[in-house]
Amino acid sequence: MHPDTPPEWTPSAQEPEQPAPVRRILRLFRPYRGRLAVVGLLVAASALVSVASPFLLREILDTAIPDRRTGLLTLLALGMIAAAVVNSVFGVLQTLISTTVGQRVMHDLRTAVYDRLQRMPLSFFTRTRTGEVQSRIANDIGGMQATVTSTATSLVSNLTSVVATVVAMLALDWRLTVVSLLLLPVFVWISRRVGAERKKITSQRQKQMAAMSAMVTESLSVSGILLGRSMGRSESLTQQFAQESERLVGLEVRSNMAGRWRMSTIGIVMAAMPALIYWAAGIALQAGGPAVSIGTLVAFVSLQQGLLRPTVSLLSTGVQVQTSLALFARIFEYLDLPIDITEPADPVRLEKVRGEVRFDGVDFDYDSTPPGSAKGAGPNGAGPKGASKSAVPKGTLRGIDLTVPAGGSLAVVGPTGSGKTTLSYLVPRLYDVTGGRVLIDGVDVRDLDFDSLARAVGVVSQETYLFHASVAENLRFAKPDATDEEIVAAAEAAQIHDHIASLPDGYDTLVGERGYRFSGGEKQRLAIARTILRDPPVLILDEATSALDTRTEQAVQQAIDALSAGRTTITIAHRLSTVRDADQIVVLDGGRIAERGTHEELLAQDGRYAALVRRDAHLSPVVPAV
Repeated sequence: MHPDTPPEWTPSAQEPEQPAPVRRILRLFRPYRGRLAVVGLLVAASALVSVASPFLLREILDTAIPDRRTGLLTLLALGMIAAAVVNSVFGVLQTLISTTVGQRVMHDLRTAVYDRLQRMPLSFFTRTRTGEVQSRIANDIGGMQATVTSTATSLVSNLTSVVATVVAMLALDWRLTVVSLLLLPVFVWISRRVGAERKKITSQRQKQMAAMSAMVTESLSVSGILLGRSMGRSESLTQQFAQESERLVGLEVRSNMAGRWRMSTIGIVMAAMPALIYWAAGIALQAGGPAVSIGTLVAFVSLQQGLLRPTVSLLSTGVQVQTSLALFARIFEYLDLPIDITEPADPVRLEKVRGEVRFDGVDFDYDSTPPGSAKGAGPNGAGPKGASKSAVPKGTLRGIDLTVPAGGSLAVVGPTGSGKTTLSYLVPRLYDVTGGRVLIDGVDVRDLDFDSLARAVGVVSQETYLFHASVAENLRFAKPDATDEEIVAAAEAAQIHDHIASLPDGYDTLVGERGYRFSGGEKQRLAIARTILRDPPVLILDEATSALDTRTEQAVQQAIDALSAGRTTITIAHRLSTVRDADQIVVLDGGRIAERGTHEELLAQDGRYAALVRRDAHLSPVVPAV
């Protein structure tokens, strides 16, 4: 990592992790309250049916069998069978509805997080590892699956069962009920302690999983593999991954074993309760207390045994809920990230864009970006961290006044860190100005609706990104409804059609991860074809040919010339051979305009631009020396 590159941004690094509010979690289920109401009715009915069986059993033992009433015995037995069948049907319906609701809630969470991230400023992504973002969506939300799909129903079901069972036990014998419930407060206290312990471990485990996900994403990408093998670091990367995985093993074991003995003790005590009930009934009889009939005793023990499962499940559910709060807290961190670049309440929509671009007293400073953005992170990770107080931070702009007429061309040159890329990023609102205005056809870009701005401005950057999909799918990303003829025409204009047609699968050829099945020049021409298909009136070329060899650059430049024809073009250039014919050339230095004019005018001034041309001529003999 470059010493000036800011550290990775994570919400937990900014402030202490806050517990997820229970009310906010419950609001996630609000759109499905109708279905949940049905589940509640099924749960209540199931609980009533469940407690009916012990009463039927008591009648069998105390009346039907002793009195030899065969008809009553048959009816009672059929009633117990019917109760079991009805209970099973209700259980299946509960599971179906609750699972559907839970999956819908998970879908809503995933979509909300993805939508939030789509609207985050570019500075957020320059400081956040991709694997961390992926982990929030996959691991954290995935870890909540059991909670949102079954916990709510389990909680209501078990609570209803416990209440109904306790009422039935009181109806049978209140004294035995008191004996059965003596230790319940202790059990609740133990489960809360276990839940708090597991919640803490879960938070640590999810952070470790995020770190592993980030490492996998970076080291097992095409770029990561190439770098690791070319540097001879494959073995050390494997060892590093093994260490990270070992830490996860320890956390997983701790998570699963936290409070396990204490919860097992609860299960043992609950299982031993029937013996305690028989003992208490026998002692009471010997002490001259009221006798309890065999039917009542067996029915009570049956209820008490029925109380064991929902009680233990209820305590375990409480532990699971406390554990899930850590996952909800991590998800809510992302959902609560402030969105700095927003669409105005009453946006302007440009139906027909002429393409005039004006910078009116523009200032920009990464340290002055709105709260919530990742301060100090400029394009490519450059930022002010590490710079001296007297130095001008990289990417800072001061008092930029420029006008590019519709259909005109502007070239921006200057040393590294002078603010060239930052200036270009202000037009499509990848960043917002901290002073002044950027206008398209006289309208502040901050007043435009996002769709108008996206249609008005196209960007072709040095780092071309292609999806792991076919050539046609990558091109259609710019215009989903594009016809095959439009795609071919765009490829021909970008001078890449002949190469695509020569491939065995033509436009159905998979480009590979990040387009690694194509050369740098081919990827650039695909990117140009994609932009031609979108047909933006304003075009930003951010050093689109600087990483290419001279021969490839000439081919790509021809495609760029075709793309630029009739459009307002702002070119960010490192190689000055690409900007000689621009209508206006601006030299940035320290975030300010140092020189401006045409190529010939700036050469005549013999200032910064002339020095850059001489340097460029020395490094690239194809450019005539001045």
